[in-house]
Amino acid sequence: MTIIPAIDLLGGRCVRLFKGRYDESVTYSNDPVETARAFYHAGARRIHLVDLDAARSDGTNREVIRKIRRAVPSIIEAGGGIRSEKDVDELLDAGADRLILGTVLVREPECVAGWIKKYGPLFIAGIDALNGLVKVAGWEKSGGVSDLALASRAGALGFISIIYTNIDRDGTLEGPDLERTRLVAEASGLPVIVSGGVSDIEDCRKAAALTLPQGKGPGITGIITGKAIYEGRIDLANAVESVQTEEENFLW
Repeated sequence: MTIIPAIDLLGGRCVRLFKGRYDESVTYSNDPVETARAFYHAGARRIHLVDLDAARSDGTNREVIRKIRRAVPSIIEAGGGIRSEKDVDELLDAGADRLILGTVLVREPECVAGWIKKYGPLFIAGIDALNGLVKVAGWEKSGGVSDLALASRAGALGFISIIYTNIDRDGTLEGPDLERTRLVAEASGLPVIVSGGVSDIEDCRKAAALTLPQGKGPGITGIITGKAIYEGRIDLANAVESVQTEEENFLW
């Protein structure tokens, strides 16, 4: 189990949305680089970055991502607005270790298959769903496919893992949807990182109970938390020390 703190970037700021709504964003820091440093010093071996501007085709925060890369040695998984090979190249050049694909996975799976073949095992499927149906383009449009069907597609295409978010839980502090996440893991045969609704360290412990040895095979291998950290409900250093397990190599 890995505790993964989140930094959502909007206009160069560190924000959190409520159920994916851009008009209900709260700014927690004007300095995402310092936020990343704080996460690293608290023990975060992996940091989750989402470019909210890029997700809805409204500019990018890739220079901020580059600065974060220079500031911390943690593994960086980055998503939001990756829709072309140019986007892939720019984010890899900025120093991202893992790239999260959502909209393009739904709309152009053949293109994604080509990227996986060309760049190798560094892609994570971002599956964001509301009532079991996938949402794309910054969660503003329907993907026309169920979360379990897309999970199965991701497994067949060669993704290394999945990040699953129940949009109805995101930003609510009501607890993550562990049951649906477990079904996504079974449908895909992949390790799955759960996101959305994490409220306290008990949520992390419940997720850890569903982790498989070595993080291999279908199961929950990580949990992303943002708002709970920013609002003091989770002490990241304590969560890392008490819940996180050692993993020599991040294969997912």
